[in-house]
Amino acid sequence: MSDDILTYSSNKQGVVTGERLPDDQQTEILSLRPQKLNDYVGQTKVVETLKIAIEAALKREEPMDHVIFHGPPGLGKTTLAHIIANEMGGNLTITSGPALEKGGDLMGILTHLEEGDVLFVDEIHRIPKTVEEFLYPAMEDFAVDFIFDKGAYARSHRYRLQRFTLVGATTRIGLLSAPLRDRFGIFSTLDFYDLDDLVKIARRSASLLKVELEQDGAVSLSKRSRGTPRIVNRLLKRVRDYAQVRADGVITQSAVEAALSLEGVDTRGLTNLDRRYLKTVIEFYHGGPVGIEAIAATLQEESDTLVDVVEPYLLKIGMIIRTSSGRKATEVAYQHMGLRVENQQRQMF
Repeated sequence: MSDDILTYSSNKQGVVTGERLPDDQQTEILSLRPQKLNDYVGQTKVVETLKIAIEAALKREEPMDHVIFHGPPGLGKTTLAHIIANEMGGNLTITSGPALEKGGDLMGILTHLEEGDVLFVDEIHRIPKTVEEFLYPAMEDFAVDFIFDKGAYARSHRYRLQRFTLVGATTRIGLLSAPLRDRFGIFSTLDFYDLDDLVKIARRSASLLKVELEQDGAVSLSKRSRGTPRIVNRLLKRVRDYAQVRADGVITQSAVEAALSLEGVDTRGLTNLDRRYLKTVIEFYHGGPVGIEAIAATLQEESDTLVDVVEPYLLKIGMIIRTSSGRKATEVAYQHMGLRVENQQRQMF
């Protein structure tokens, strides 16, 4: 049985989707991940919390508390899990909620963990309820209960596990059940990165990839990365290819603009799907309010894709707002799309 169970999302949204793609598992991209907390850029409060927890656990010579990371895709939840394992000196086992279809799947992973290992469960909110219940005693008592036979002959046996740390990651914390959520000792929310941190990440990645990245090129690239480190690194690869063919290998601002225009990424990092979303709300539904299911039906996209991939960034930059009656496009969205705000729409702002 393999220690690592990796699952990836399909590339439905193009190069700037926050979802993990097979390209993100290439050796050169994996090497861009920081290995220690001191090398991690951004998320200052989260990093400080983890530093204290790790140092305290090492002094007590015991595993650190279970950790849950919440935030949009691509902000570093998996990277932090790797760092926790490195800092604690344990092995990292990776799986995901959808991969744990039966209790036996989870049992096999838990019984193979060694003392101080880290188990990372991505999309933990998607663990089936029957499997989730096996986690409760594992997290609290480091034990799992096996049931032998059935009916009047049923017998229970408790199997003791090695002490481990569970690191969960979710983009939809509201779907996590209260019993599971309450068993995590550390609750951390990751937010989108600001421009300065993204520029640092871009320049660090360019250095590791041995490509020359000018400051104006790094700024232009970061502005188009939707506040997400994963997208910075993915766009950097695309621009690097363009620069090596068309710009003598040097990534300048003009090279970034030319390369990403081919990918359909505009100056704010919006993709074709983002612009279609905004155009649907503005033109089909007169700026809103409109329900997410109606938007999804018009675009012929899954509503979960819009909620998890498209909307977080549009909400962050103020192009849409959520109300009790649905989504509304803001004046910022009208301006970005080059459309005129109707009089009735102005009254909302």
